[in-house]
Amino acid sequence: MTTAALIVAAGMSSRMGDFKPMLNIGSISIAQRVVATFRQAGVEKIVMITGYNAVMLEKHLAGNGIVFLRNEEYETTQMFDSVCIGLRYLRDKCSRLLFTPVDIPLFTAATVRTLLETDAPLASPSAEGRLGHPTLISASLIDRILADSGDQGLRGALDRCGAEMLAVPVEDLGVLHDADTPEDYRALLHYHNEQLVRPVLSISLAREKVFFDARTAMLLRLVDETASVRCACLRMQMSYSSGWNVIRRLESQLNRTLIERSQGGAGGGKSALTAYGKELLSRFDAYSEALRKTADELFEASFEDIF
Repeated sequence: MTTAALIVAAGMSSRMGDFKPMLNIGSISIAQRVVATFRQAGVEKIVMITGYNAVMLEKHLAGNGIVFLRNEEYETTQMFDSVCIGLRYLRDKCSRLLFTPVDIPLFTAATVRTLLETDAPLASPSAEGRLGHPTLISASLIDRILADSGDQGLRGALDRCGAEMLAVPVEDLGVLHDADTPEDYRALLHYHNEQLVRPVLSISLAREKVFFDARTAMLLRLVDETASVRCACLRMQMSYSSGWNVIRRLESQLNRTLIERSQGGAGGGKSALTAYGKELLSRFDAYSEALRKTADELFEASFEDIF
């Protein structure tokens, strides 16, 4: 099944008094940590809803291969409205998705993988008898959620969507820790400092130099999705010229055409992946997933008695 992640980061952080997504947890920001955990768990398509300080946050995360969508009405709308922006975008692009607000950054990749092992249409991790994040939502429920009144937010919509929430027990208190207030943030830092070491894998293909990596794969995926190099670059906060430089370098290294271009007209030009480009992307995704699983197994065998 194709799994996506939806991260909502449009709020004004009014109770915190500082911009939560860019506060540091260790050496990286809260937003970077959420993205990194999803990546570590093998989730390739990550969508973030921005609003307040959108430009700053998007630039901060520009190199992480994220699709950015904006809630331009963030000052007068609720989190549920931001969630709906993401759900409308993802409804035909995945078979299930993992939702979390950006300010719950310490759930682990192991928890994500545990959630993904269930075939329930609706599931959340449970620690100490309380439900946490991220929440797993089947794409089959998206239309029902979008049609909901939004009373009591996403939680109310999920209660009324017709599927029973499966509580998945985990030994991961990170699913409960948010950063809503300065006191919450201090507790978050304390909990983070006690966490286990984990493997982090970055996968790329190279000859003399790297020419294909996760960011390149995201660019190709978005070109195929939007039929436009320009739109793909906008969603990744990448300049149009940089996007074409990536594509030309890749085509030069492989000596194959990856993007088919059609001339403009009344509706403008279009771009699409060639059959070779689609096959390359599919094999890179499968290769990356296999390497992550192997890395987790080797890490556990090598370091279980140390960390």
